[in-house]
Amino acid sequence: MTSFALSVLLALASAVCYAAGAILQEHVAATTPRFPSAPLRRGSWWAAVTLNGTGAVLHVIALAYGPLSVVQPLGALTIVFALPMAALFVRRRVGAAGWRGAVLATAGLAGLLSLTGSSHAQALADRERIVVTVVTVCVIAVLAGAARWVAVPGVRSVLLAAAAGTAFGISSVFTKNVAVEWNWGALGDALPSLAMIGLLASSGVLLSQASYRGAGLASPLATATVVNPVVAAVVGIAALGEHFRFGAPGALLALVAALIASTGLVMLTVHGAEAEARRTAKAGAADAADAAERERAERTEAAEVSRELEESERLDTAGATGSAGTAETADTAGKGGAVRAIGAAGASDVPLRIARQIPRRSPAARDEPPVLPDCGEAMLQPHG
Repeated sequence: MTSFALSVLLALASAVCYAAGAILQEHVAATTPRFPSAPLRRGSWWAAVTLNGTGAVLHVIALAYGPLSVVQPLGALTIVFALPMAALFVRRRVGAAGWRGAVLATAGLAGLLSLTGSSHAQALADRERIVVTVVTVCVIAVLAGAARWVAVPGVRSVLLAAAAGTAFGISSVFTKNVAVEWNWGALGDALPSLAMIGLLASSGVLLSQASYRGAGLASPLATATVVNPVVAAVVGIAALGEHFRFGAPGALLALVAALIASTGLVMLTVHGAEAEARRTAKAGAADAADAAERERAERTEAAEVSRELEESERLDTAGATGSAGTAETADTAGKGGAVRAIGAAGASDVPLRIARQIPRRSPAARDEPPVLPDCGEAMLQPHG
C-alpha cells in the first residue's frame, strides 16, 4: 500500500470516528438533564471523547503520510457519514432538506480546502502565537456569550458549534506549530503550545456537547465541521504562508465554495429549527393528552367516591329503621316470655327465646333440699 492510499484510508477512518463520537454526544445531550457536569457521569459521553481523540490521532497520522489538500477535504466527510449512521444506529431520521444542506456544506468545504495550498512548512512566531491566542479566546467568549442570550435553539446551537469549531481549528494550528518546531532537546519551549492544545481541545469538546442540546445532529455537526478547517485555513493563509491555488481565479473559486458551504449551513440551521419546533409541538400535544387523561381519571374517581358515599348513607338510613323495628320486636317478645334479643344496628335481628319456663320453688318446698337444674336451665329464688 502506498503512502497516499494509507493517508486516504486513515482520513476516512478518522471521519468515521468523528461521526460516531458526534452521534454519541448528541444522544447524551438529548437524554441528560441540563447540568454542566451531567454528561461526565455517562459512560457513553466518555466513549464519545475516546472516539474524538482517536479521530484526531488518525487525522494527524494521515497528514504525516499524505498532502493537506487531500486529507483535509476527506475530513469534511464526517457529516456525510454521521447522517446515515445516526439513522441506522439511533433511529435519528434526517429529511430531504437536511441531506441537501449537508451535501452543500460538505461540497463547499471540500472545494475550499482543495484550493488551499502551502509553499513550505512554517511555524508561528512568539508574537503571532500570543495574538492568535488572544483573538481566539475573545471570539470563543463572544460566541458562547451570545448563545446564552439567544432563545431560539437552532441559532444557539449554531453559535456554540461555531465556538467549538474555532477551538478545534486553532488547536490544529498549534498542533501543526508544535510538529514543525518539535525538538526533544528543547521540550520546554513547546509546553505553552501543548497547554493551549489541551485547553482548546477540552473547550471544543464541551462546547460541541452543549451545541447538540435541542438542535439535533446535522446542524451543529455541519457547523463545527465547516468552521474548524476554515479557521485553520484563515490562520494558515494569514500567518503560515499558505495561499489559494491558481492565483486570482483560485481565490474567486474559493469564495464561491465558501458561499456554497454557507448556504448548506443555513439550510441545516433552518431544518434543525423546524425539526425542533415539530418535536416541541408533538411533546406539547402528548402532554395535553396526558393532562386530559388524568382529568378524566380524576372525574371518574370522584364519581365513584360520590356513589360510595350515597350507598353508605342509604345503608345507614336502612340500619336505623331496622334498629327501631328490632326494639319493638324485643319489647313484644319480652311480654310473651322472651328474655333478650341479639343483633347490631342495620343487621337482621332474631330474638332469642327460652324453650320452657324457668321453674320456681313454692314457699312450702323452701325447707327441702334444692334440686339442681338441668344444663341450660336457670333458677330464680327470692332473696330476703
